[in-house]
Amino acid sequence: MFVKKYFGPLSILRFTGPHLLGITIWATFVTTVHELTHWEWLHVPWLPVSIIGTAVAFYVGFKNNQSYDRLWEARKIWGAIVNTSRAWGSSTKAFVSSHFADKDYSASEIQGIKKRLLYRHIAWLYALRSQLLIPTSWEHISQGERMQKSTEKQMKRFGVGLLGDQVTQIELRCFLPENEHDRLINYQNTATQIIDQQSQDLQMLREENIIEDFRHMELQGILNELYVHQGKAERIKKFPLPRQYSSSSYIFVYIFIFLVPLAFVTEFHKIGELGAWMSIPFSVVVSWVFIMMELVGDYSENPFEGLGNDIPMLSLCRVIEIDLREMLGETDLPPKIEAVNGVLM
Repeated sequence: MFVKKYFGPLSILRFTGPHLLGITIWATFVTTVHELTHWEWLHVPWLPVSIIGTAVAFYVGFKNNQSYDRLWEARKIWGAIVNTSRAWGSSTKAFVSSHFADKDYSASEIQGIKKRLLYRHIAWLYALRSQLLIPTSWEHISQGERMQKSTEKQMKRFGVGLLGDQVTQIELRCFLPENEHDRLINYQNTATQIIDQQSQDLQMLREENIIEDFRHMELQGILNELYVHQGKAERIKKFPLPRQYSSSSYIFVYIFIFLVPLAFVTEFHKIGELGAWMSIPFSVVVSWVFIMMELVGDYSENPFEGLGNDIPMLSLCRVIEIDLREMLGETDLPPKIEAVNGVLM
């Protein structure tokens, strides 16, 4: 998540630089050929090009709206995960006691049960984050060698161990017992199995009368909510913005960019001998606006791919971790995640 109020010129240039260079070369080439050859077939009327531009603008706007909806829904899901996690911590802290137990449990034993349930939940958070960062075939890191290298470079620039996901590997060992860790990480969906392990733990606590029926149902209800949140996040991750919309938008924008210099050079040539050369900066600006709109939508449609537009999952995981550990009375807490190069991950 970008946290600066505005993008600086360098950031914008880094984001659109290769496209801007290609646009400039094309506009310069068209103008040079037009002025040197005076070929009549290069004279393209502006009116049909402007109609195409209007249609493309509507289409790109539609795509960007859908991309933003996916991004905002993902943020709402993680907001719900934050709230439900706090509810899990508070309810566990209040409900787990020796009040109904058949035998006496010491305060340290009860505290150990609470810690086990809350720590396992923290492990679930990091496991879910890790699973949501697994690349899919339609994300940028999977689009050829050049795009892969560019994407990996961005991940390294933002820090936070996105490549190789060292963060999750470390955190899971901190919050899961060794026997559970070695077993759970071998499942295809570790996050799902962690919640299932929580459910089994609640069943055991019920059998030992550490919690009675009402508390058991309430705690299980919170676990069910977590499954709902996980399923919603997985839906966004595993179902892309329909590729026909994304691909068509890309094609339409480049058709328009191809035509803009052909139309502009014709119009600006009417101004005078040097007027045609003025078409180059205007062609570049108009084309850049459209390619910028296309890229904004393109990089916003996948909110779990480890880039600057992502939901700040690591930061949210750390916030929840701190909250839950403070509920346990711990004071040796990790620091909050800070933004790196203007990006909070």
